[in-house]
Amino acid sequence: MMKSSREPEFFNKLYARNADPWDFETSAYEANKYDATLAVLGDDHFASVFEAGCSIGVLTSRLAARCDALLAVDVADAALASARARCAGLPQLSFERRVLPAEWPEGLRFDLIVLSEILYFLSPDDIRGMAARAVDALSPGGRILLVNFTPPIDEPCSGDEATVIFMEACPLPVQAAVWAERYRLELLGQSPT
Repeated sequence: MMKSSREPEFFNKLYARNADPWDFETSAYEANKYDATLAVLGDDHFASVFEAGCSIGVLTSRLAARCDALLAVDVADAALASARARCAGLPQLSFERRVLPAEWPEGLRFDLIVLSEILYFLSPDDIRGMAARAVDALSPGGRILLVNFTPPIDEPCSGDEATVIFMEACPLPVQAAVWAERYRLELLGQSPT
């Protein structure tokens, strides 16, 4: 049976019970994954970045040094409040509540789109919708970074399934890939026109 995407209320309840439900602030696993996420980008600096599912802003704060402007979105108001507080001294960042892919920021273009640990919360159809919107929103030469947890999870898709579905719907070639014990990263890119 086809599973549907997680509803915003799922995340609102999660953050109501625990302000940092995935231990982003304290987990060595998360810190190592963020190091790998930034490393796969090399030394590049980006004019405009979009981060989907920013949660409490731990990765967001680390991406800030790599960009001129970053739009970070999440579905949970509590997560966004924490992210805004964490990143208060970083004027190049902006935060919005959006349900993706339905509320994709239309008309904006990005040099980098970060989809870290978000795709497996979506149905296969919504993952395909995310791929289409992400490709349409890329600036020439822009890239999409996928990060997905790979152990078994009780979500609409596994991390591996989510990655495959996205990549099948996305015409961009893989520029770099990292496979770790519990996560995978794929950096997808297009040639400048």
